[in-house]
Amino acid sequence: MPEASPAPSSSSSSSSSSLPPASPAPPASVRARQDLLSRTALGVFGLNGRFLAVSEELARPAGLTAAWWQVLGAVLREPLPVAGIARVMGITRQSVQRIADLLVAKGLAEYVPNPAHRRAKLLRPTQEGRAAVARITPAHAVLATRLAEELGEAGFRETVEVLDRLTKALDRLAAEEPGADDA
Repeated sequence: MPEASPAPSSSSSSSSSSLPPASPAPPASVRARQDLLSRTALGVFGLNGRFLAVSEELARPAGLTAAWWQVLGAVLREPLPVAGIARVMGITRQSVQRIADLLVAKGLAEYVPNPAHRRAKLLRPTQEGRAAVARITPAHAVLATRLAEELGEAGFRETVEVLDRLTKALDRLAAEEPGADDA
């Protein structure tokens, strides 16, 4: 980012006095933090793209897409409403609704009544949906082993912990924003 120009001196011509005074350059620590934030965001964006590409490769032989696998994976342990899946995944409810409807149409998931909310049905995988996810497991295990060998067991765990801390920190900051409860 270019440095801010120094404020015009009193001997400057009157034509330059119509320019707003230059704001002081931010302290080096602020610039360094901005650089860290940018590098973190770009790194996470890059990882997201890589994970999506790998997920597509892993899911394809099971007849799934990465998005279908992601939604099915969110409800393997327990059925969830679409809004709950969206919160866990960090994407819009509308995106999850579209995928959930496709999964139901293909017989990979089903909607069941939600005892906590009459209108917000729960999504759960069918046996066919569970079988499709199970077909991914061997290739998923190979990738997990390869990553553990590359990073080391401790490094792999540390990576998860750092990403969890980053997620929680961003969630706390988002909750502090005015109107955060309106979203």
